[in-house]
Amino acid sequence: MTKRRVVITGLGAVTPLGLDVETTWDALLAGTSGAGPITHFDTTDFATKFACELKGFDAEKYFEKTEVRKLDPYSHYMLAAADEAMRDCGLDRERIDLDRFGCIFGTGIGGILELELTAKVLEERGPRRISPFFITKMITNSSAGYAAIRYGLRGTSFATVSACASASHAAGMALRAIQYGDADFMLTGGSEAAVTRVGIGAFCANRALSARNDDPKTASRPFDRDRDGFVMGEGGAALVLEEYEHARKRGATIYAELVGFGSTDDAFHITAPKDDGGGLQRAVRAALADAKLPLDAVDYVNAHGTSTPLNDKIETQAMKAVFGDHARRFVVNSTKSMVGHMLGGAGAIELAVCALTLHRGQVHPTINLQNPDPDCDLDYVAGAARDLHARVAISNSLGFGGHNTCVVVARLDG
Repeated sequence: MTKRRVVITGLGAVTPLGLDVETTWDALLAGTSGAGPITHFDTTDFATKFACELKGFDAEKYFEKTEVRKLDPYSHYMLAAADEAMRDCGLDRERIDLDRFGCIFGTGIGGILELELTAKVLEERGPRRISPFFITKMITNSSAGYAAIRYGLRGTSFATVSACASASHAAGMALRAIQYGDADFMLTGGSEAAVTRVGIGAFCANRALSARNDDPKTASRPFDRDRDGFVMGEGGAALVLEEYEHARKRGATIYAELVGFGSTDDAFHITAPKDDGGGLQRAVRAALADAKLPLDAVDYVNAHGTSTPLNDKIETQAMKAVFGDHARRFVVNSTKSMVGHMLGGAGAIELAVCALTLHRGQVHPTINLQNPDPDCDLDYVAGAARDLHARVAISNSLGFGGHNTCVVVARLDG
């Protein structure tokens, strides 16, 4: 069976750097940090008091008031990003077969705020006061279900949950749906809204977060010797995938071609990556094999790059193990250095960044890389954005549970 070609024709984003793609992209190129003191709740008793929050997001700009209260913020963010992507792709839904248009979104946690608030209601006011919307606000497939309803998408629709690899798994499954003929169009992406008391408190408890409270904007410092943990981010990103011939015939703007996907598991530890990075190595090799590309085709790696002591060292080792001498010839960066770690939504914004990098010929910096770690010795685009005439990019994502994913995108010339 010949797999069909799949291209990216729509992008949308709501991130700590901006509530649309262009604002976010400009801020990334400028090396802007989205970190600051947490405003969503009182952090007096918390070890970490900062995060990369959305600024100025108003759900009522995207939904009717009656709808707002039916959705958790993670769905607000996902659907806001999806609205932009659906506008951007320029598809006329009146003229296409919506039975062939599906939706797959990823999230790591889903409606954690709704769970927190409902637990408090149950404790203080009893079970009869639980909202009838609680289940549909909390469950991790809500954003995909609501998107299908919102846009009339009747094709395959579901959610992927693999911690911080969730959105990348969603993109991989959406790619397969079109490649294998199950759909002609797919809406994919991911979101998270875990800057909550439980969300921040839990990651403080497992010592995953940076505690650089005196200078939040320099706290996310992937590959730096002085990194001490990740910075929580929130938001969402969406992509419209389309069968290539259809996109070409209608004259769509094509950001990039999605050409490969690989997925593995470490089978080692629920939170720690295996110290040889073997699972990620296998995911990268599988993705490039799926794309039918040689190792030396890769020009750019959007790293998982969390700013945690283990991840950055092991990811660097894995890239050197896979690519050998070629690892010295491509560039690597971490979008998380500016937007923070959007958990289950991270892979979506990072895939969108890969597409924009290929399409526009620029690569954003990894900020706060001031004291390079000797174990992290690749070109991480420290300092400032660069022009980059890249043809092939990969995006790595790793998640609790040992999940590893790699997505391959290529510039489409003609």
